[in-house]
Amino acid sequence: MPNRETVHPVLSALGFRSGYRVVIYHADDVGMCHGANAAFQELSRLGSISCGAVMVPCPWFAEAAEMAAADGDLDVGVHLTLTSEWTPYRWAPISTTSRNSGLIDESGYFWRRLPMLASHLDTHMGAALLPQLIGIYVRLGREYRLPVLLPKQIIEYTSVLDFGGVSLEGYQEILSNLEADGWPLVDHFRMTPGVPSAESDRTYRDLVAGLPPGLTMVALHPNTSGEIEAIVPAKAHFRTDEYRLFRDPEFRQFMSRQGIETIGFRTLRDLLRRRLKEM
Repeated sequence: MPNRETVHPVLSALGFRSGYRVVIYHADDVGMCHGANAAFQELSRLGSISCGAVMVPCPWFAEAAEMAAADGDLDVGVHLTLTSEWTPYRWAPISTTSRNSGLIDESGYFWRRLPMLASHLDTHMGAALLPQLIGIYVRLGREYRLPVLLPKQIIEYTSVLDFGGVSLEGYQEILSNLEADGWPLVDHFRMTPGVPSAESDRTYRDLVAGLPPGLTMVALHPNTSGEIEAIVPAKAHFRTDEYRLFRDPEFRQFMSRQGIETIGFRTLRDLLRRRLKEM
């Protein structure tokens, strides 16, 4: 039975008791390649992925945009992209940004790592949470009345991303201000675990079964086989294993038996806009 706890401002507004476990299974990197688009569309239709976000500067963005326009049931946001981490598969700003902007490297692409970079919004590699950019990130959310990914348990986010040496001073104040203004925020963050294929089934079952009470976003990166093996050979199996598991009927039955409620970011967007209308 769910634990009796202090009223949770987001879960209670959505009709859940505070002790419930609610999860957003989110596909990152839609638009990065065709296989990412195909996996997102298929898993969304199966119901094992609840939403995703598109990387606008990437080569397969146009296909992702057309796919979203043709299928109104897809819950799609923007994966704000300011880094390009792989070799040799790279992407650059879509605008005519000069080298003096600080956004591009000597080859004309986005920087590879965060320390080099002086229906919702989230952010590739967490780049928009840098002190120089987080104000703009939050302002975009306010301007477009969209939820932004700012986990309350920030260490769960930074510990799996490239945040070494990056200050997050002022982050808690930003969270408090957004909550006071009615912005729905996620409590917890989990991400593609990145394990050998032989360990994938057990690891993902442990991840799902171990989700904590509250609202958790799980950032996934499912991809069909094909070009991903050429794009990132050493890590392609992380993504293809994820695609295989989340379309597997037995694994999906396991997920459904865990007593965890699933929502998408569109649900949070609608809640946010209702709250703003009432203010």
